[in-house]
Amino acid sequence: MSMEQQNKALVIKAFDTLFNKRDYEAALGFWSPNYLQHSAHIAPGREGLFDLVRSAPENLKWEYQLILAEGDFVIVHGRFSNTGRPAAWIAADVVRIAGGVLAEHWDMLQDEATSTESKSGLPMFGKLFPDQV
Repeated sequence: MSMEQQNKALVIKAFDTLFNKRDYEAALGFWSPNYLQHSAHIAPGREGLFDLVRSAPENLKWEYQLILAEGDFVIVHGRFSNTGRPAAWIAADVVRIAGGVLAEHWDMLQDEATSTESKSGLPMFGKLFPDQV
C-alpha cells in the first residue's frame, strides 16, 4: 500500500472514530499531542477539536464523498450533519500527516444548499439535495 493510500485510510479511520463513534480515547491515538488547528471554528489543539465534538448533538454524523492524497497531505470532501445548525456543513478538510498521526488541519466550510437555494441546480454532496432525501 502506498503512503498516500495509508494516509487516506488513516484520515477516514480517525474522522470516523472521533465524529461518528465519539471514541475520544481511541481518537487520541490519531491526533498529534502537538496538533495545529487552522480552522476559524475550532479552538487550538486536539483538545479544541475534541471539545467541539463533545458539544455537538449526540447524533452528529460525518461522511465523505471524495478523498485525495499527495505526500503528507490529505483532502477530504465531506458532510457534517446533525451539527445543531440549520444546515449540514459541506467541508473540504485538509490534513497534514506526520509520524503516522494527524498533525495539522485547515478547512473550508459551507452550509449545504437545498434544491431551491442552489443556483447551479446541482447538489453539493452526493446525488440528491438534503430536501430530496
